Amino acid sequence: MRVATEVGERPARGARGAGGETIRAAVFDLDGTLANTLPAISKLLVKVASEQGCSVTPRQAAAAIGKPPGPAFGRLLGKPEEDGRVQAAISRYRELFSYEVLCQGPQLLFPGVTAGLSALRAHGVELAVATSKTTRSAESLLDVMGIRDLVGPVIGQDMVRRGKPHPEMVLRAAGRLGVAAWQSAYVGDTVGDMRMAVTARMEPVAVTYGVGKFGELAGVAGTRMCSSFKDVVSVIAASRPRSGVTVGAQQRRR
Repeated sequence: MRVATEVGERPARGARGAGGETIRAAVFDLDGTLANTLPAISKLLVKVASEQGCSVTPRQAAAAIGKPPGPAFGRLLGKPEEDGRVQAAISRYRELFSYEVLCQGPQLLFPGVTAGLSALRAHGVELAVATSKTTRSAESLLDVMGIRDLVGPVIGQDMVRRGKPHPEMVLRAAGRLGVAAWQSAYVGDTVGDMRMAVTARMEPVAVTYGVGKFGELAGVAGTRMCSSFKDVVSVIAASRPRSGVTVGAQQRRR
């Protein structure tokens, strides 16, 4: 299957949800969107930075979350990415990640994620994950949370030449799903996520329970705002009037 590499034309936004344009695929961010890893990751970043002799506040650590390890630790330690201390910090972070974060398993899931993903799949919405994590790390997290089988392709930072907010990652995910970018939504929790979605001509869907602040997220033109994962399902359902995707309906059939 050919991976999408270009941004194509899309119908006008007003057609969506009125039967003219349908969201056929949803691509998800991971940390702060599907997984409530932010407290544990923030704590781990503070710990690793401290081991490198750098005092970092939880707030500074939280601001680095969502970035690839190199830029994240480069910012926290105030060093170039190729600096030995930054590379040592990255190695230590990866060493401790399983013990400090993955050990929490399904408890890391935000409320409604499993039921919501199941409902979307049951009604024909193709699902994928595009994240700044490495693919291996993302796969491990999805596995321990028990939702790996609910999503299809997982596109990590190591699979693209240019990471967020460049659209290469989400365009690759849409291409792997065989769905046009303009028939897809990207669901994330940061302004960078929303800008990436807009550049890719995807529907930008923001969750407000992650890192991003409501006002900043809403400032990206066309962004759909969701305060819960159930809201995410409802936004995508609104573009599929014939399928009637609802978490409640899916749960009643079980």
